[in-house]
Amino acid sequence: MAAAATIAALTPAVADAEPDRRTDTARIVAKKSVATHRVDLKIDSPSMHEKMPVTVLTPGGSAPRPTLYLLDGSAAGAKVSDWITKGGAQKYFAGRNVNVVLPAGGAGSFYTDWSHRDPSMGKPQWETFLTEELPPLIDSKFAGSGRNGIMGLSMGGQSAFALATRHPSLYQAIGSLSGCPPVLGPANEAYVRTTVASEGGDATNMWGAPGSRQWKAHDPARRMDALRGKKIYLASGSGAVGPADFNAKFDPSEGSRQQQIAAGSALEAGANRCSLEFAAQMRAANIDFTPGFRLIGTHRWAYWKQDLPKAWSVLAPAL
Repeated sequence: MAAAATIAALTPAVADAEPDRRTDTARIVAKKSVATHRVDLKIDSPSMHEKMPVTVLTPGGSAPRPTLYLLDGSAAGAKVSDWITKGGAQKYFAGRNVNVVLPAGGAGSFYTDWSHRDPSMGKPQWETFLTEELPPLIDSKFAGSGRNGIMGLSMGGQSAFALATRHPSLYQAIGSLSGCPPVLGPANEAYVRTTVASEGGDATNMWGAPGSRQWKAHDPARRMDALRGKKIYLASGSGAVGPADFNAKFDPSEGSRQQQIAAGSALEAGANRCSLEFAAQMRAANIDFTPGFRLIGTHRWAYWKQDLPKAWSVLAPAL
């Protein structure tokens, strides 16, 4: 009883679950206090036409605090963000004066509004959910100050920059870990199409044919002015194998250890090429940013967990 009372005292008040009725406004329909500073929500989203799982890490109390939105990669967890189950976010942000919002279920989606219905993906409207529906709800229920940052890894790194450049007044800080922010050009278009296909989708249903208006509209490299004055962190590894790869746990169902290390190396080498390309584009546009390029590191959580404190130290002052 004492532990439950402590959790109740430290967790911000959230409206009780409401009857199952759809409105034009996103609303919390279920909540679960998982730990002292963690609440798992189900949010009825008019744009997504489903109840979206979202975890909020919060210091509690009523004092205003900023919000950091953390996005998963292409194999995002369906019920709980990989940042919780694999990335150590809950432990890292404990005691920090920030709301951390972690949506689940974005696998292969690029956290964007899809143009056409896809047989596998449906027609998700992630951009509307993340930029229009979720922020006012988080601010009102968790004492958000209106100061926001957004960061993602891999696919989520591209999405973070795309959302920030399309909604520059909403975010003051942006980060990408092993992502590929630009989407135009043969190599980058192939990356996007392959990432969506890895989860069974067709990127043509997302943004149309490569190089079309929608692809251009979601390329941060074409919206550089929207990045001016923001705190930016851009990181990736070279793809070179390091100690963290040999010490990592591997899932036998995904191939041998050697196969998984090779795949992680190739993925990170691609992300590194693309991130360096974007870094050069930002420098050419005189956009200030903090680089976090590592000489070693593959596409693996062990490295992203190392990147998280460095990224937060860059983004936090803007919030």
